[in-house]
Amino acid sequence: MRTPPAVAVGQAGRDDRWHRRAARRVAASSAAQASAAIFLVMRRMRAPLIVLIGIFAISVLGLTLIPGQDGEGRPWRMGFFDAFYIMSYTASTIGFGEIPHPFTYNQRMWVTISIYLTVVGWAYAIGSLLSLLQDRAFRQALALQHFTRKVARLREPFVLIAGYGRTGELLGHSLDALGRQFVVLDRDPERIDALELDSYHADVPGLPADARDPGHLAVAGLDHPACEAVVALTNDEEANLAVVMAAALLRPELPVIARVTSRALEERMRAFGGPSTVNPFDRFGDHLGLALRAPASYQLLTWLESGPGAELPARGSPPRTGHWIVCGYGRLGRELTADLRAEGLEVTVVEPRAAGDEDDDLVVGDPAEPDVLRQVDLVRSVGFVAGTDNDTTNLSLVAAARRGNPSLFIGARQNQAANAPLFAAMEVDALLVPSEVIAHEVYAQLATPLLWRFLREMPARGDAWAAEVIDRLTALCGERLEALWKVRLSPEDAPALPGWLASGRATLGDLMRNPEDREQPLHAVVLLVLRGHEATVAPEPDFVLAVGDELLLAGWGAARRALEIVLEVDAVREYVVTGRRVPSSWIWRRLSPAGRTAGTTEGRTAEPADR
Repeated sequence: MRTPPAVAVGQAGRDDRWHRRAARRVAASSAAQASAAIFLVMRRMRAPLIVLIGIFAISVLGLTLIPGQDGEGRPWRMGFFDAFYIMSYTASTIGFGEIPHPFTYNQRMWVTISIYLTVVGWAYAIGSLLSLLQDRAFRQALALQHFTRKVARLREPFVLIAGYGRTGELLGHSLDALGRQFVVLDRDPERIDALELDSYHADVPGLPADARDPGHLAVAGLDHPACEAVVALTNDEEANLAVVMAAALLRPELPVIARVTSRALEERMRAFGGPSTVNPFDRFGDHLGLALRAPASYQLLTWLESGPGAELPARGSPPRTGHWIVCGYGRLGRELTADLRAEGLEVTVVEPRAAGDEDDDLVVGDPAEPDVLRQVDLVRSVGFVAGTDNDTTNLSLVAAARRGNPSLFIGARQNQAANAPLFAAMEVDALLVPSEVIAHEVYAQLATPLLWRFLREMPARGDAWAAEVIDRLTALCGERLEALWKVRLSPEDAPALPGWLASGRATLGDLMRNPEDREQPLHAVVLLVLRGHEATVAPEPDFVLAVGDELLLAGWGAARRALEIVLEVDAVREYVVTGRRVPSSWIWRRLSPAGRTAGTTEGRTAEPADR
């Protein structure tokens, strides 16, 4: 039954109000957490302060009650102000000699008692203060308060990253290279300490806290207007699910990217608004399949996903036919076996322990043993993948496979970043580093949606097309990817172009000319043009541009700055398009021959009208 429009609008309004109320409740809870340091100080220091105030008050009162003598021997009593003044410099151990009159023995005895009392009071207060400063709860509350202030002061868009392991670190450096701000949550205080010691261009707020707590997410900026995306990268996939759930319920308009390796958890995540999920084992299988079918496409994808500064990777040539051996039938082994068989390859799986759902071609045994390798026919195999969750095992398997068949195509899984030099020395043909796979894909989605759209469209174009794009990029920009950026041809972002674009003759080739010498092209390549929902991948120079087009470009940083000048300065755009140099200022336009001729003509034309 179709919902009436008025009912649908009312339901949408109620949902929006519910989300706002929920966000306000979480924000109030997070504000209470952030002010916990003040209440903790007041509670812990209450007794020491009361003791000090009591000692001070009794000492002042005693000085006013004990009679003294003036200079002539007449009885004299000290006023409250004088007593307060004397106790102020006595109790604080400053020791100042000004007094109205010399003290009597009774007054001296009282001051002596007061001195010892205040020393005891100060020792108690200072000891309590030092104990408070070392208290874990107080330090956490203080860090939370400091972190909250830093996040509240953010004015530029930022990404909320839950989990600062190796993946979060790689993503953080990639975002920092783009000048993007981010905020970090991680349960491990040592990782937050490493974040503060890391070399970032901007001050990155980090908090040691559990990302599963919606209050901590709110403190980290989930309800901040400048928060533009949430990324869940923890090793605990239940925690990633909690982050996805909190973001979907409290800020449903925010894009969410989550790390996941379990199909069941992935389905549970998709129940909350369909977040983008990254499964490194599934991606490795997809990438290996792409490398089998289209090596150039895989080379281009890997290069662009690595981000600015990446060198062009070598173009691999994995065998497209023959027998493969996959060692380890865990999460990676299952995904990889299915992908290789989908490519029509014969695959034998070796697993030391029998699995619950055994594969037809599963051999139970230690793959490092010669008998097992003979059983799986290593000699006639063309590919070998060491995919266990232990780096030492994987390295030994690679060594054994190479010894048995030196011509094998070798793939391996690296689990720990510290073992990277060992795997590099092994020179494996395809290396899976789950943290890098996730970081690269999340970067591709966050850097610009156009890059993500290009990477999704690219494999369908074929290997020859990808090889041609690589040739164009390397010919203009070299083998190092310097910059990736987006340009929008709108009147606000490109004020010098609307008239030219409206003419219907604005071609991409004319726009991509060097503003210093239009006969030379800019050192940049347009990878994609998005017009509405229609995407044109790697358009040709004769592609006609229109107002509102969005362009994804890769190339030199100098080319980016030159293109910005073309988009903003009318005179530069005129030279780039027509080759005619137009003076940019009013004075030079008037002094130029064309300007004087135009001015004379205008004057003569206007003469009769003036008369």
